[in-house]
Amino acid sequence: MGDKQMNKAHPGHAEAQLSCHRLAITPGEPAGIGPDLVLQIAQRAWPHQLVVIADPALLRERAALLGLSVELEPYDESAPTRPQRAGTLTVCPVPLGAPVVPGKLDEGNGAYVLALDRPLNDRVPQAGTLFPGQKALIDGRAWEVASVVQAHVHAAEGELPRPPQPAGPDHAFVIADLRNAQDEVGTLDYAEPARPQWSVGRAVRLAELQLAGLRDLGSEKTLAGRSIECPSCGASLEIRLDSTQSVTCGQCRAVVDVSQGVGADLAHFAQNAVTEPQIPLGTVGTLALGAPQPLPWQVVGYLERCDLPAPGSDDEQTFWREYLLYHPTEGFVFLVDTEEGWSWVRPLTGVPVVQGDRATWAGARHARRWHYRAKTVHVIGEFYWRLRRDEPVEVTDYEGEGPNRRRRLSREQTTGPGGGEITWSAGETLEARAVAQAFGLDAQAGAALRRDAAPVAAGAKGSGLGCAGVIILILLILFVVLLIARCSEDRCDGIRSTFGPASEPSLVTWPTITIATPRVLAKRVR
Repeated sequence: MGDKQMNKAHPGHAEAQLSCHRLAITPGEPAGIGPDLVLQIAQRAWPHQLVVIADPALLRERAALLGLSVELEPYDESAPTRPQRAGTLTVCPVPLGAPVVPGKLDEGNGAYVLALDRPLNDRVPQAGTLFPGQKALIDGRAWEVASVVQAHVHAAEGELPRPPQPAGPDHAFVIADLRNAQDEVGTLDYAEPARPQWSVGRAVRLAELQLAGLRDLGSEKTLAGRSIECPSCGASLEIRLDSTQSVTCGQCRAVVDVSQGVGADLAHFAQNAVTEPQIPLGTVGTLALGAPQPLPWQVVGYLERCDLPAPGSDDEQTFWREYLLYHPTEGFVFLVDTEEGWSWVRPLTGVPVVQGDRATWAGARHARRWHYRAKTVHVIGEFYWRLRRDEPVEVTDYEGEGPNRRRRLSREQTTGPGGGEITWSAGETLEARAVAQAFGLDAQAGAALRRDAAPVAAGAKGSGLGCAGVIILILLILFVVLLIARCSEDRCDGIRSTFGPASEPSLVTWPTITIATPRVLAKRVR
């Protein structure tokens, strides 16, 4: 019997296959006809549950005016979904901001129409017990704490859904950011400790919002009639990006904290002379970097970083470079240059699922490869976070498995008040020639742009090293012994002097064997 015949023989069969769903209904302007229409549809039965987001008192008053009978049932998220009976409505309560007169608008109900505070029924951790990396079950889902900060109100302007807290550092309160595997970010605001405010969102591309009438999306920031002087040498600081928190002085190379804005006392710290990056600041290169199509990316920042060997460790210290790239609608991406090759990474909104030495993100499994401490030693340009001198960070790098071997994941945790901050980033490896072509680099860039990861190749069966090979092998062993003796030291300045145009991959070659010195693959990012 075919499906059509089976449904004809059993008329209720097709309806039985339909599952019951919850349908959220927003009546809109409380002084309009939205509440009236909701009450009208409640007069008949529905195969799905109707959840109305409204003030229950408003619905009762409007039902009385219309002469309609309705039973309001409280919304329970944990209860099973059931069809809506005739004469009933399931209500998720949201209080009005002002009394309602039908047909008369009231600005006091603007927040009622445009904003919604999700009821937080679950118990949440106390503010003083939160720390980065902590797991928490909130709103029925698993979250991980990314940062815990002390905040206070500076000023308030415009219409707000609730009165602001008193301003000033004496009225500090805790704000915690959390991430989940669904690429969402949640925020717990403890301005009222007894009633923490809970909000959830996700990152979106500007194009997804389909906004019209925006100002020019160029990177230039208008500073007409205002100037910021370097607190170290007095030179004028040129700031181009609205999101800039730290900037280096083009004259003395001091790193200046501009997070407090124009007119504030600017904190700064000096740094030694910085080598000029191979890809100069301001250079524009066209690359896809995870976007649907290639886009022009501009170099706005440059960092030089080193890992920090543990005392007594036999790990070789490594050095690498990171270029901060910017696009007006896509945001920021890091272009990473290590001795194993090039890669790009983008900061994540969510957090991968970690089980032991494996991490899963976007359906791809990654294996943990490196765990180390690192620091930033030199910077040039503008950055969207506050840079701190020699700030150590804990880094864990992951490499994609199977068909996803080009993928990279990295977890980075800073230190500081509240335990610091945890950020994740994801990306892929890049071929060196693609980087050179994208940014129009000439042949003088040389060896540093030919550092694609080199495999370790086994020799052919039955082949021998020969006398020359034996001598080279002995010298290599002596070199390694000397290296181990020195590798636990912080020799970042010495390593950086050999990394650049003069640094070919560390290879020792003879007719049958190629040995490559292991290096860190995907150093990461804030």
